[in-house]
Amino acid sequence: MGFFITFTIIAAIILLFSSKTFSPIPYFPSQPVDLPKIIRALNLKNNQTVVDLGAGDGIIIFEAAKKAYQNKLNTQFVAVEINPILILILHLRRVFHPNKRNIIIVLDDMFKMDLNPLTRQPVNSLTVYLYISPWHLEKTLKNIRRQISKFSVVSYMYPVKSLKNKERIIRGKNSIYIYK
Repeated sequence: MGFFITFTIIAAIILLFSSKTFSPIPYFPSQPVDLPKIIRALNLKNNQTVVDLGAGDGIIIFEAAKKAYQNKLNTQFVAVEINPILILILHLRRVFHPNKRNIIIVLDDMFKMDLNPLTRQPVNSLTVYLYISPWHLEKTLKNIRRQISKFSVVSYMYPVKSLKNKERIIRGKNSIYIYK
């Protein structure tokens, strides 16, 4: 009986991570060694909203929120994820975070979601963090551009071809591309 329950739970988790509906983009966390450089690339400041589309386990959002808290910044952080298992992990991590009041977790599809309700007013700047497959970058940016006219992008590992003329690169274990 115990084997059957264990097998069922493992099968359900595998299904959630391999299903195109629950996880259209495979889960690969950002490299911890690059965290300081990614946080620097986000250029944290007051009245800024940082949105991590495809937040995974939240390594970027939680580290950036910790840095903002230490620097006494009024910065909002939004973790968007479609995988219910990762959403659960995000909520659990948020409970114990010192800056939890500035962290919002959203279960949604980054390709279709309405971004406007995620940004509190006044927002002086919006920064979108992306660590997604390169073939999904333009589709994601198209959704953002449809809704928001002014924003910056930090893309981990993959350059954004349509923003090449605005590109700045930080070298780490993997490259970090900044577009303003």
